[in-house]
Amino acid sequence: MYRFIETIRVENKMCLQLELHEKRLNHTRRMFFGDVPDIDLKNVIKLPESLTQAIYKCRIVYGLNIESIIFEPYVIKNIHSLKLITDDTIDYAFKFEDRSRFNQYLTDKSADEILIIKNGFITDTSFSNIVFFNGIKWITPSTYLLNGTQRQQLLQNGAMTEEEIKPSDLKHFNFIKLINAMLDLETSPLIDIHVIK
Repeated sequence: MYRFIETIRVENKMCLQLELHEKRLNHTRRMFFGDVPDIDLKNVIKLPESLTQAIYKCRIVYGLNIESIIFEPYVIKNIHSLKLITDDTIDYAFKFEDRSRFNQYLTDKSADEILIIKNGFITDTSFSNIVFFNGIKWITPSTYLLNGTQRQQLLQNGAMTEEEIKPSDLKHFNFIKLINAMLDLETSPLIDIHVIK
């Protein structure tokens, strides 16, 4: 049985980008389980009364149905180095709970995080999409592994553009940021391009 995850940012006791998460969740369920009724996340997610105004990660595990919903305080992962990894067969078009392929690469402690190259093009890290700054604008790879909700929103509102990016193109950029449901373009830490090795 396939199991998937959906991670939602909860801030000021509000679930952010809920419509995008719900759309992805229901699309995934239809792709794997056929013509099933949609799940309305507004009716499923019940915020605990103990939540403060701080930022929390809401982690939903689901298959055909919702299996668990967990809330935990969010802590930004400190990234000081990224290692380029080549994997031409990796597939993460759907947000599977099974992350063993990523975890296998992360056992190498020579860097804090990995940046995956597939078929000669830069894709994503193990847990985020990536955005590059060339001194003028922010650009994200069009060759992503997962079309993240934050990525979709930033492209829709024109905050960044997308292009094919090869490792040889990295010299044209100054900085990078990691983005996902928990990290938006404004609050994601700015990382020097030279930490990629």
